[in-house]
Amino acid sequence: MQYLKNSRWLLLALALHPAPLWACAACYGQSDSPLAKGMNWGILSLLVVIVTVLGGIAGFAVYMARRAASFSAQSSATNYSTHG
Repeated sequence: MQYLKNSRWLLLALALHPAPLWACAACYGQSDSPLAKGMNWGILSLLVVIVTVLGGIAGFAVYMARRAASFSAQSSATNYSTHG
């Protein structure tokens, strides 16, 4: 229980004196620093991965829809030819 009281005082002290908690150079200040450039490349590479995965899922859904439509067309054509 003592730990919670101490942590509350620590959080209060940090909230009232935020100067040591400034953001890094990528978020605050030098936007052309090597850290900011590396962070931008990391964001870009993660975005490429996400778009690739979502594109693969969408492509598979389109493939399955087309395949289901072709099977449906084949089965309806087969049903009409056997009853005629």
